[in-house]
Amino acid sequence: MFELRDVLTLLWSLCIVLPIASFVHQLGHTVMALAFGGKGTFTIGRGKPLFTFKNLTVKRLYFLDSFCQYEGLRYDNRATHAMVYGGGALFNLLSILLVNLLIVHNVLEPHLFFYQFAYFSSYYVIFALLPVRYSDDHPSDGMAIYEVLRHGRKCDPID
Repeated sequence: MFELRDVLTLLWSLCIVLPIASFVHQLGHTVMALAFGGKGTFTIGRGKPLFTFKNLTVKRLYFLDSFCQYEGLRYDNRATHAMVYGGGALFNLLSILLVNLLIVHNVLEPHLFFYQFAYFSSYYVIFALLPVRYSDDHPSDGMAIYEVLRHGRKCDPID
């Protein structure tokens, strides 16, 4: 049952853990773009910018949204674009596996933070890969993968 004392845990998870899972997701897209010779930038949040560091911009409402933009892939084909679109989910999966591996090998102690991180990362994987359109010009990563593999249509920005 949700109690008043759970509000702090909720705030912790929404303001700290979720943005970290979001960061990992967008980092995956960006790293994949860089791996194929492109340039990538990503933004965490909405509203006025708090700060920019290299390829990352963090906005005032940092817990609300995130997206990635990339351009100029040296290896520019359907498969490489699909890999960039799938990079976010791949990084979320790898981060879950890494955290679990570190816990199993007693490098990290089991903690609510890691449980929540794995939960939010799983959320990102599942909902990113569902092939749906959030709006006419805003597909999920799964829909972007489908569009580029099936029709050769590239999507920008990506979630």
